[in-house]
Amino acid sequence: MQLTVVKVGGNELDDPAFLDGLSAAIADFSGPLLLVHGGGKEITAALSHYGIPTTFIGGLRVTSPEAMVIMQQVACGTINKRVVARLVDAGVRALGLSGQDLGLLGCVPQRPDGVDLGRVGLITQVDRAALQAMIDLGWLPVIAPVARGVADGLSYNINADQVAQGVAGAFPATQLVFVSNVPGVILGGSVAPHLDRAAVLAAIDSGEISGGMIPKVRAALDALDAGAASVRITNLAGFAAGGTTIL
Repeated sequence: MQLTVVKVGGNELDDPAFLDGLSAAIADFSGPLLLVHGGGKEITAALSHYGIPTTFIGGLRVTSPEAMVIMQQVACGTINKRVVARLVDAGVRALGLSGQDLGLLGCVPQRPDGVDLGRVGLITQVDRAALQAMIDLGWLPVIAPVARGVADGLSYNINADQVAQGVAGAFPATQLVFVSNVPGVILGGSVAPHLDRAAVLAAIDSGEISGGMIPKVRAALDALDAGAASVRITNLAGFAAGGTTIL
């Protein structure tokens, strides 16, 4: 069985039209799915509302215990339930979860180069059997980017790309699909249907891949390293089979 793990960034999820399109695309998709979502923009807005500044180090949000409370409310509450409600409206048996539920995702504190980011974690455990049981029931797990600390049981903020990579790596022969507002990797004026690692790195070096596409393709390479069989970067129009596949 090939599981498809879908990762959607938080910036798209406050757009009702995007959410409706995503729900329709998932409802029409044949084969088992698992959805991971981010929440960056709305989390930043909520922290600002409470007077908590946002700092990023190496693309990761420094997360104090106070910020973690708000992050969890927004990601696991507001955003997760909004996504689940739209999917259920579209006829999908969606179930909203975080890594705390059933202890699905275990993590350790993430300390890049020894820098203390606070309550930011790195996935070390995925309860594949529990997720498989839900999928076997015909349910779609919808996972918010929060995990459970293996040593302390506390909630940790996890980069959503890393959640998707960790889940994809736990299932063999998994396809990981990054869905955003771009149709794929544009090379020479058109979407490149297939790329390998060498082609991706060469296109970054030459400047053909630039800007916001660089973190997307680097996340794709990281996902392959984590165990995903293939990674696809696409938009909703290419959800079924379009975009760029990186092998």
